[in-house]
Amino acid sequence: MLESIKIKMQKFNSLKSIPAYLPIVNVDTDMIIPKQFLKTIKRTGLGKNLFFEMRYDDNGNEIKDFILNQEPYNQSKILIAGKNFGCGSSREHAPWALLDFGITCVISSSYADIFYSNCFKNGILPIIVPEEQIKELSEYSKRKEEISIDLKEEKIFFGNNEIKFDIDPFKKKCLLEGLDDIALSLAKKEKITYFEEKLKNNKPWIFNDKS
Repeated sequence: MLESIKIKMQKFNSLKSIPAYLPIVNVDTDMIIPKQFLKTIKRTGLGKNLFFEMRYDDNGNEIKDFILNQEPYNQSKILIAGKNFGCGSSREHAPWALLDFGITCVISSSYADIFYSNCFKNGILPIIVPEEQIKELSEYSKRKEEISIDLKEEKIFFGNNEIKFDIDPFKKKCLLEGLDDIALSLAKKEKITYFEEKLKNNKPWIFNDKS
């Protein structure tokens, strides 16, 4: 079974983009991807419905004032967000939708714990910086200027300035090497196979199909 699973998560090393600034606090996962789009278990195709109720009117037309409907922000790979981003339900579709839209880095002063963890599992870098630095970075978004992210150095570069951010070493390693939960399991394939074979020999009745 393990051999049939393919690793899909992309490696994250560095990134340069004009950031999109969404100055809304307490953006929950239902705002990121509404419940009517959770029927799929595929990770693709959700980007068009990202922030659906903020991006489209009742007739399905784009709301021009919304940041991700504007040039060049509709091509942004970095989202600067308000505090407590990703609160609400634990749906993993939220980072799937961000990633499918093209966003691979979110910068905020705080996140909901489950959303924060789910980002790492899907190749998205969630950076935490203080509110005053969020304001600094937002000016670059307003001026439509690029900022750069260097994961190895754990730094954000903007103009002649830089911001240092902290990240858990294990989560950093997973992003740099493109390791999601499946890849981490595959790395232990030999141990898993050995355990299964040993269990079959010692307790064969567990594997008897009585259906």
